Amino acid sequence: MEKVKEMLSGVFAPLTTPFEGDEVSYERFASNIEKLNASGLKGYFVLGTNGEYKSLSVPERLELLKTAATHRAADKAFMAGTGMESTKETIEMTRRAADIGVDMVSLLMPHFFARRIGDEVLVRYITEVADHSPVPVLIYNNPSVAAGITVSPEVVRRVSTHQNVVGMKDSSSGNYTKYLEAAAEGFYVLAGSAGFFLALLQAGGIGGVLSLANVFPDVCAELFALFTQGKTEEAAGLSARIVGLNKVVSGSGGVASVKAAMDIMGFYGGEPRRPISGVTAEQKEVLKKELIERGFLH
Repeated sequence: MEKVKEMLSGVFAPLTTPFEGDEVSYERFASNIEKLNASGLKGYFVLGTNGEYKSLSVPERLELLKTAATHRAADKAFMAGTGMESTKETIEMTRRAADIGVDMVSLLMPHFFARRIGDEVLVRYITEVADHSPVPVLIYNNPSVAAGITVSPEVVRRVSTHQNVVGMKDSSSGNYTKYLEAAAEGFYVLAGSAGFFLALLQAGGIGGVLSLANVFPDVCAELFALFTQGKTEEAAGLSARIVGLNKVVSGSGGVASVKAAMDIMGFYGGEPRRPISGVTAEQKEVLKKELIERGFLH
């Protein structure tokens, strides 16, 4: 468990998927990773919400995982989103991801039949996938993109005793303290937003999967470092700046704004895959001015 704890302690970037002409650009994806390799990030989360994974075919998902496996630095942990609507498909995708070389997988909860999905269904789903997964499993709790399906503290209490269920990325609002209280020893909670990253660390969380880390990886990593070094005032000050920055970058326009900010900061963001629209030229200029005024772009 110490190895898992070490692997999860820090900041992960939920990598965006670059498109050119609505086709995945694996070259741009690799280029972004190579730039991030020089940062203080703990690792990468491929095929998450910011990766627009629901808009990708299975072959595209697998090719992105292969690209990440090839281009990530040896010191960066590698997490993959493998959640599908059926248990069978999720197990198959998880095994294929493990074969490619991921260190762990993250499961967005099934939600197509939301009215039929309660605690018992989620416990069975998580447990069965974990039983068959060659790598450690994390829960990805994000009701905003899962038809409102929210992992309950009772689900966490029950599945956190499974030796292969090691944690969760929580992107819900105001629930992390209940998850921390419900979790068995060896189950770790990561923030799914920079908006409450420091608060979660102070409550006993271990890291974060932050969309902002695609744009400002070292700023996010610095906050984690200040916290772990016990520099309380400095951490609080930087957190306040990051919370405001997060609202501007990802809070207002989601992945489209994150990609626009990436373009501004020298990464390749580009447009989201259709039918989702990117930001307008005017919106991008406003975003750039905000970054300058907040002291993150000179």
